[in-house]
Amino acid sequence: MVAGRKLTIRKYEPRDREIVRQLCCDTGFLGNAIDPIFEDREIFANFLTGYYTDWEPESAFVLEVDGEVKGYLLGSRHSFRQQLYNVYQNVGLFLRGISRYLRYNAASRRFVHWIIFNGWREVPAAPRRTAHFHINLLPEARNVASTRGLMDAYLRYLHEHGEKRVYGQMVTFESRRGAKMFERYGFRVINRSEISKYKKLHPEPVFLCTVIKNLDENSQLYARD
Repeated sequence: MVAGRKLTIRKYEPRDREIVRQLCCDTGFLGNAIDPIFEDREIFANFLTGYYTDWEPESAFVLEVDGEVKGYLLGSRHSFRQQLYNVYQNVGLFLRGISRYLRYNAASRRFVHWIIFNGWREVPAAPRRTAHFHINLLPEARNVASTRGLMDAYLRYLHEHGEKRVYGQMVTFESRRGAKMFERYGFRVINRSEISKYKKLHPEPVFLCTVIKNLDENSQLYARD
C-alpha cells in the first residue's frame, strides 16, 4: 500500500499487450506522450516493445495500482536472440515508415531523420551478452515503491536464472532523477551520451545513460543511504 493505494507487481500476461503498448507511447517523450515527437504510435510501440511482449514475455513484469496497469518492466536474458530479431524487425519497420513518410507531419519527419542520420551515433554503447531491462511508469505511479517493486521482482528473476550482470539505459535531464537514483541501488553509470532529438521541444540537455549492476554482489535493489 502507498498513500492508500494498492500496488501489485506481477508477471506480464498476454492480455497486457495492448496496455503495455499504450503505456509505451504515453511515456515515450521524457515521461509524457510521444505524439509531439512522433505521431505513428504503431511503429513506435512495435520498435520498443515488440520483442519483449512477443518473443520473451517470461522476462516482463507489470505494475498494477488498484487493479489497473500503470507501469511495466520489459527485460531480456537472450541478447543474441534479440539482436537477430531486431535485424528482421528494423527492416520491416523502416519499409513501413518510408511508405507512410509523406503523410507524417513535420515533427514526425524530423524524428525519422534523427533515427536514420543521428540515432545510431548518439545511443551509448551497451554491454554484450548481458541481461537488460526497459522500465516505464505513468506519472501517477512514479515513486520509489513502484520502481523498487518492479526492479526487485526482475532482479530476483535474473538471479534465479543464474544471470551475473544486468544493464539498463535511461533518459535523464537536470530536472528529473534518473541515473543517480539507480546508483543508490547498486548500479553504476558506464557511459552517457547527449540525445539531440528533443532539442526543439525541451530546453534542457537530455542524456541517455547506460547503467550496470553486478548481481553476484546483491541480487535485490537495496538503496544506500
